[in-house]
Amino acid sequence: MSLSSSQLIVFTRLPCEGRNKTRLIPALGAAGAARFHDRLARHTIRRAQDFCKSSGVQLVIRLDGGTPADGIEWLGTFDFKEQGNGDLGERLDRAVTAAFDEGAQRVLVIGTDCPELDQATLTSAFDTLLQYPVILGPAYDGGYYLIGLSTPAPAMFQNIDWGTSQVFAQSLAAAGTAGLTVGKLRFLADVDVPDDLPAAEIAFKANSSSTL
Repeated sequence: MSLSSSQLIVFTRLPCEGRNKTRLIPALGAAGAARFHDRLARHTIRRAQDFCKSSGVQLVIRLDGGTPADGIEWLGTFDFKEQGNGDLGERLDRAVTAAFDEGAQRVLVIGTDCPELDQATLTSAFDTLLQYPVILGPAYDGGYYLIGLSTPAPAMFQNIDWGTSQVFAQSLAAAGTAGLTVGKLRFLADVDVPDDLPAAEIAFKANSSSTL
């Protein structure tokens, strides 16, 4: 299966003081947390862009807190689409459904909170989707940094306590109830709280390249 029939979706938020990385505000201040979010987003989207250019995967950026025009003003010319209304599960399901409707045969969704995420992991994710209908990249905080599907699976986005340490476990349970086997990638660290910042700086340096 050609990767040209695949789509990589990045979920991110338009930088806005007081709305980005709010759990980092005690350490960085509201403006600093927004700048750090901007840094994470640019870092991740550059990794995604490089991967898509080399693999032929279609890159889509799903934006919260702004319009596609706002996204272009922020980062330049990408295929921006709005996440739309609803909780995270509803927005994820909307994005994945649209990708399959557009003809994608394999779909990955990532956020921008995991600076360790690299091209090797993205390659492994698409390869693993040849063997499983669903894959998850577990994060150490109990969530996941990546979800991939080779078939529509609305059940993966329902009845999940988003933003908690139960997301990964609940997602595995949802897959089991729906009769879907799950491939698992390696554990990586999200950046959510001040204690995560030193490891994030190490990840930035390890995966450094030109930024957007």
